[in-house]
Amino acid sequence: MPLLNKLGTVNADGPHAPSLTRLRLAITVFFALDGFVFAGWVVRIPAIKEQTGASASALGLALLGVSAGAVITMMVTGGLCRRFGSHKVTVACGILLPLTVALPPLTHSPLALGLVLLVFGAAYGGINVAMNSAAVDLVAALGRPVMPSFHAAFSLGGMVGSGLGGLVAGHLSPTRHLLAITVIGLVVTAAAAPTLLRHPAPRPPERIRTQDRTPEQQEPGRAGRRVQGLVLVLGLIALCSSYGEGALADWSALHLEQDLHAHPGIAAAAYSCFALAMTIGRLSGTTLLERLGRTRTLVYGGVTGAAGMLLGSLAPTVWLTLVGFAITGLGLANIFPVTIERAGALAGPTGVAAASTLGYGGMLLGPPAIGFMADWFSLPTALTSVAVLAAVAAAIGFATRRAAVD
Repeated sequence: MPLLNKLGTVNADGPHAPSLTRLRLAITVFFALDGFVFAGWVVRIPAIKEQTGASASALGLALLGVSAGAVITMMVTGGLCRRFGSHKVTVACGILLPLTVALPPLTHSPLALGLVLLVFGAAYGGINVAMNSAAVDLVAALGRPVMPSFHAAFSLGGMVGSGLGGLVAGHLSPTRHLLAITVIGLVVTAAAAPTLLRHPAPRPPERIRTQDRTPEQQEPGRAGRRVQGLVLVLGLIALCSSYGEGALADWSALHLEQDLHAHPGIAAAAYSCFALAMTIGRLSGTTLLERLGRTRTLVYGGVTGAAGMLLGSLAPTVWLTLVGFAITGLGLANIFPVTIERAGALAGPTGVAAASTLGYGGMLLGPPAIGFMADWFSLPTALTSVAVLAAVAAAIGFATRRAAVD
């Protein structure tokens, strides 16, 4: 029997420690794979736009296929994880994701592109819920708040994928590039899958009797509704955080180039500063959570993100703006992982699915909302909405610290 700590979770120093370490490595690989594959697709969007002859508006509609497929699949995947186990679903999606990323360059019209992106988005949404559910189980078994390290792997995978894509974009066609990503993805899945398939998801003893039931069955009536409400609150916090990620991904470079007249090469570094800082923040997330706890990590992160984005959006110089973006990345880094882990602890895969769907909705909401506000006011003013929502995330986290966060 594994050793138990005072919280009733599996002690990582016990006899099951080697298998938990292997599981942690395998799940980390899937997070990195997800980021790598998605970034590879993103850097080829301009070439595929040209190939399909899509206008800007037609491309925007086609890209909604990714969002629609992901959101629809996320809620379904929670049920699949409960029925078949998060490990099996993670492996299945780990096969589908690299296979579907090869489809967009085979299209020659915006309609066909939108249809294949619907499939790609479904695989992307599925793996996000499944691997986060697997990570939540492992975090509970380890008894340590290591969730941010998984999301750091996603960020690192994205940085590698975008960097590699930038290097090969001038030498390989989108078809060959994304086919190479398919091959790499399948090889990585084949290497990591046996560990997940051999080992069932670890479950702390106190959850064994209730893990396979829905939150409503575990806590009927008013208590079940309370759990659902708490998951909704956590999803709203995740939405506030991911709104900033989506906004900075699409608008940070334009802000530097259009409003501050930065060189295009320097403007392109805007999102890289944010992403690198977010990766560093997530790598240090476990230490922060162990020292500060969930509430202070979330509140301090939201306040830091708000301050950084006010600097990033309103600073009069390029370098101060880049510093602001980096501070924003550090602040927002651990909000999403903390909320997803807590939602999973409260309601299992269903909680992960619900919070992820809301969080992903924030990433979808950010870019168009910034665009509308930029038309009404100005882009710098519009970007301050990221600071507002980061502060809202901190406020909600503090207000619900006893019920939802801790």
